[in-house]
Amino acid sequence: MIHARRLALVVLSILLLTQTFVAQRSRTQTANNRGARASAIVPAPAEVLGFTPGDDRKLASWSQTINYFRRLDAASNRVRFEELGRTTMDVPFVMATISAPENLSRLDEYKNIQRQLADPRTLGRTNDERDRRAEELIRRGKTIVLITCGIHSTEVGSHHSSFLIAHRLASSDDPEVQRILRDTIVLLVPSLNPDGVDIVKSWYDRTLNTPYEGTTPPVLYHKYVGHDNNRDWYAFTQKETQITVDKIHNVWHPQIVHDIHQQGTHNARLFLPPYMPPVEPNVPKEIIEGYTELGRAMATAMRAKNFKGITTDSSYDAWTPARAYSHYHGGVRILSETASARLATPITVRFEDLRPDEGYDPRKVSTNFPELWRGGEWHMRDITNYMTTAAFELMNHAAANRERWLRRFYGIGKEAVRERKDGELFAFIIPPDAQERALSEAEARKRRALLNILGRGGVELERAQRFAFNGKTYPKETIIVPMAQPYGNLAKALLEPQRYPNLRDNTGNPVTPYDVTAHTLPLLIDVNVEPAFKPFRYEKLTDGWGYGGGHGVFDPRYVIYKSHIPSMDEGWTRWVIESSHYFQRTPAPTLEDAEARAGNLRAKYDTILLPDHSPRAILNGYPKGAMPDEYTGGLGAEGVQAFREFVEAGGTLVCLNRASRFAIEALKLPVRDVTEGLKRTEFYVPGSILRTELDTSHPIAAGMPRESIAWAEDSPVFEISDPTQAARVRVIARYPANADPLLSGWLLGGERLKGKAALVEVTMGKGRVVLFGFRPQYRGQSMATYPLLFNAIALQNVNQ
Repeated sequence: MIHARRLALVVLSILLLTQTFVAQRSRTQTANNRGARASAIVPAPAEVLGFTPGDDRKLASWSQTINYFRRLDAASNRVRFEELGRTTMDVPFVMATISAPENLSRLDEYKNIQRQLADPRTLGRTNDERDRRAEELIRRGKTIVLITCGIHSTEVGSHHSSFLIAHRLASSDDPEVQRILRDTIVLLVPSLNPDGVDIVKSWYDRTLNTPYEGTTPPVLYHKYVGHDNNRDWYAFTQKETQITVDKIHNVWHPQIVHDIHQQGTHNARLFLPPYMPPVEPNVPKEIIEGYTELGRAMATAMRAKNFKGITTDSSYDAWTPARAYSHYHGGVRILSETASARLATPITVRFEDLRPDEGYDPRKVSTNFPELWRGGEWHMRDITNYMTTAAFELMNHAAANRERWLRRFYGIGKEAVRERKDGELFAFIIPPDAQERALSEAEARKRRALLNILGRGGVELERAQRFAFNGKTYPKETIIVPMAQPYGNLAKALLEPQRYPNLRDNTGNPVTPYDVTAHTLPLLIDVNVEPAFKPFRYEKLTDGWGYGGGHGVFDPRYVIYKSHIPSMDEGWTRWVIESSHYFQRTPAPTLEDAEARAGNLRAKYDTILLPDHSPRAILNGYPKGAMPDEYTGGLGAEGVQAFREFVEAGGTLVCLNRASRFAIEALKLPVRDVTEGLKRTEFYVPGSILRTELDTSHPIAAGMPRESIAWAEDSPVFEISDPTQAARVRVIARYPANADPLLSGWLLGGERLKGKAALVEVTMGKGRVVLFGFRPQYRGQSMATYPLLFNAIALQNVNQ
């Protein structure tokens, strides 16, 4: 009996030990297979969209995008999905934060680490104390990687790659992904332009299986600014830019920003940094080192995986802050540019048809283009493969070099906040008055606009009591912009004049800048800003300011010409008019080709405004067969005749920049463009700020200072072509005869401008044609010349 009891106890013990072992093994297997089980419930994009992103001829809508990311959020503890605001057309602007679950539970802690490393003054009074505390934060911190997709909505692979990147991060348990999740926090924006996602999809679906499949929409893919939405990263005019800066950049201070783009069909298959010269001089050297190291590492890793046709150090420069907010906020911008198809429609590219670009030839092996792509079919899947592979190589580097990225980030901040020595730029001074008189309402509004731009960019602005410096007394409310602050380099880049280097290729021609060459806000906005190159003392006041516009001064019967070949300047014109509240009639009305060709325009309008556009696009539009018939033909001869009759009947035709060349030719005006036919070695102005002199007795220049500016970019310069018709022409603005016209940027052949006209009025019948040789509303920035535009539009009202 006792033996039987002992036997039973032994059996029971064995059973208990077995159960314990099985339970422990089960828990271990559960831990090991957690990701595999998670992958089974994390939806693949095809389960939600009905196709896999990258499939030919398939595009997702914005509502499908939101639905998919919401499903990821619900299924995976690695994803947090949130709406950050509303877009220009009132749809959700969203972001997914992706990291290991234990990191997602401590996001506020990591934001705080970033905030302190960005501003070392928060870590102590001495460098030793700051360095010691920074090392503690670096050991705990994560590399913050911001991945932005789809800002240019026709670059459809970018938006669709966001699904693939998110799904792999949310579902995979391979070691590469696990390290990324552990050591980085990924902020993924599926599209920086959600409105454009549906604009492009709607057009693509409409033209699918027609001769027009793969064409771009006949409207801007952002309501106002089209492609220029990626030129707004210091002016912050658009809602999407503001949300990204306010809710992402200024909250998270990312060390790396990966901006995923597409380029043309016949160039390299992929561009990665480093960028070609020049680099804007206020970009810290650590940023240059960072994007060079990371871009080359990505390219090397992808070539090792047999990705062909990758170029670096070509095509794209790092000059303008309009495309690189992070470069002035401690983070590198890794621009990637993958070759395009025809939206989601595949193409075939012959090797011999590949085209050279700045710095390389895709048909020749070179140092920065070591492996050729031999041509062939190019599908949406090729685009997403290049994009997603590049993104994961970037995240791999960010994870593997976590402490290095954080230490570099801290070093940038440490240099930014150091005390300035005598002889270095100490501060900028922005007085509240104009040469001992109070600012007018318009001047005060422009000053507030400048301060708001700086403030949104994180620049510290200090209001001062009355103080004296350099033999001059400054009144109370003077704004001081000290350089010893985290984002002093942004202030310096925006407040000082630019001197773009005179870069030439091996034929002597100027090397074309990727964008423009000037961004001096005091000149563009017309605000007095003074640099101080030695320290001075001042007593601070508390901060605070706000921006407001005017309200409905005039209600002219105006209309803006809108070509079916979309013009960003047309969109900017609408945005400037609507946001300024200068006119009562908003939204700004537009005139399309069919209405113009129908004639009888004077019965409806007093002023027609032609934004900057090529004369050929205005006159001819799309050729027959290139687009559906209703979008072809341009103004044509009928539209030109209708414009002539409109002006002769007393209307005002206002032409901006290149549109002035159209009017001169089409209406046979007695002026000519003195730059016509000149080689670029003889005259070249690729986006610069020039000096002008105004005839303030003319109603268009009424109330303006005699000296002003012109934003010149492929701009005409006027002189009278027929002396017998000189009485019909009145010069309103001209370039100075005895001074250098260049204020900021790059100008070749400036002597050809001296004494020539930049803005003229030409009478014609009972009406007039106003020819601007510049863009007075340039990208919503040139407030200095807004009055010229507004007065020209309202000229009928002013003269009545």
